[in-house]
Amino acid sequence: MGIESILVFLIVGAVAGWLAGLIVKGFGFGLIGNMVVGIIGAFIAGFLFPAIGISLGTGVLSAILHATIGAVILLVLIRIVKQA
Repeated sequence: MGIESILVFLIVGAVAGWLAGLIVKGFGFGLIGNMVVGIIGAFIAGFLFPAIGISLGTGVLSAILHATIGAVILLVLIRIVKQA
């Protein structure tokens, strides 16, 4: 994996985490936290979507959408666990 791929990976994670924080009100973790949430969200969606047969396409925009949906799922799960 080249430096460009790592940079794109981090940017997609940061944007996805930031968007998920906007969608799920009350969650904002700063730049590094948003990157982590976005990257973990991408992994969640990467396992979940193929299992249920959903494909969002290819490219950077679909990667951001993919990671954002996974990050929203992660943040909702965190909210549920915190309330329990």
